Amino acid sequence: MAGVERIDGGPRSVIVVGAGIVGLSTAWFLQERGVDVTVLDRKGVAAGSSWGNAGWIAPGLAIPLNEPSVLRYGVKSLFNPKAPLHIPVKVDPALWAFLTRFAANCHWGSWTRAVRTNLPLNEESIEAYDVLTANGVAATTNPAPITAGFTSPRAATGLLRELRRMAEAGQQVPHAAVERDQLRELVPLTSDALTAGVRIDEQRFVDPGTFVHALADSVTARGGAIRIAEVTDVDATPSGVTVHARGGQTFRADAAVVATGAWLSRLAAEWGVRVPVRAGRGYSFTVPVDGEVPGPIYLPEVRVACTPYQGALRVAGTMEFRGPDEKFVPARLEAIIASTKPLLKGVRWEERTDEWVGPRPVTPDGRPLIGATRLPNLYVAGGHGMWGLAQGPATGRLLAEQITTGKQPAALIDCDPLR
Repeated sequence: MAGVERIDGGPRSVIVVGAGIVGLSTAWFLQERGVDVTVLDRKGVAAGSSWGNAGWIAPGLAIPLNEPSVLRYGVKSLFNPKAPLHIPVKVDPALWAFLTRFAANCHWGSWTRAVRTNLPLNEESIEAYDVLTANGVAATTNPAPITAGFTSPRAATGLLRELRRMAEAGQQVPHAAVERDQLRELVPLTSDALTAGVRIDEQRFVDPGTFVHALADSVTARGGAIRIAEVTDVDATPSGVTVHARGGQTFRADAAVVATGAWLSRLAAEWGVRVPVRAGRGYSFTVPVDGEVPGPIYLPEVRVACTPYQGALRVAGTMEFRGPDEKFVPARLEAIIASTKPLLKGVRWEERTDEWVGPRPVTPDGRPLIGATRLPNLYVAGGHGMWGLAQGPATGRLLAEQITTGKQPAALIDCDPLR
């Protein structure tokens, strides 16, 4: 647990459960510290949110979800199935307990604490990616501003106000307001409906599936193993851990990290992790376009993110509170198209491919869960919400430090899973 001194310099072997960006980053940085790693995942590499997300490495837009305005918006969305934030009206005591805790955190004090908690992860975000790509991860990150488009200058004031609040809480985000003509230059796909914008500088984007697979390849090239196994339980003692998988398989190591995204609470609730993680499901698809896409496009009024992707455009949006394994809901994707279509031109919506839904792991207080559980040699990493891709490598680096030294980094104090 946090603060425990390691007599022998830390564990020599670690099992990481979860082959997404967070789990694989943790495995990679553990290898940097001389640890043998085995990664387990029930489906394989990038099988969850790490594949179909917008691909933004955007620390400047890692704005916590628990703003007071989101609470008001969420109440309205209960009666609008097409709303970007969708909460199904159904009997689900665990969901409503989570939403009650979330609502209790929708005030500026909790929001500001979440910004400050995430600040070290955001500050190290791009640097941690550079460490990976400079040391064997054969994938690229693409520097580009993210341009937010709005239907009026007045509509842009909401994002500008958020960015000012971020700065007041300690995170400076380089940005500039842009007028209609500048917006057209930055985003050639802009329709006449968009008349103002905000350019967020010093951000990057990636092809997320390609990057996570390259990270997995680097882990295996350096001697790590990646296995398909659905983990059902973990036994942890001072002498080591035993990970149990469906079908009777067992895996043993000195320590274990569970980084299973939206499924984290299914295991971690038994280990003293009282902060729940729920699936905030996002949808995405890919569409061909007739114009140039120089960089990512953000449409805050409809809560949609668009990114250059393999010669086309990936469109991602919505926040849907359903179970992580529930079926794809076509109406959610149609709602994204209906809201976005008037704002962009030259997009061939009918030719879309790669329709996808994935569960983003959301906590009620806007802070991730990174660190030791109450069981010895057992750690968790997750709950990053929409920003797991951006914060995953920084999370892995900090957690690897804690695991190998037995000392909780100052940057992870407010991410403590036992809070």
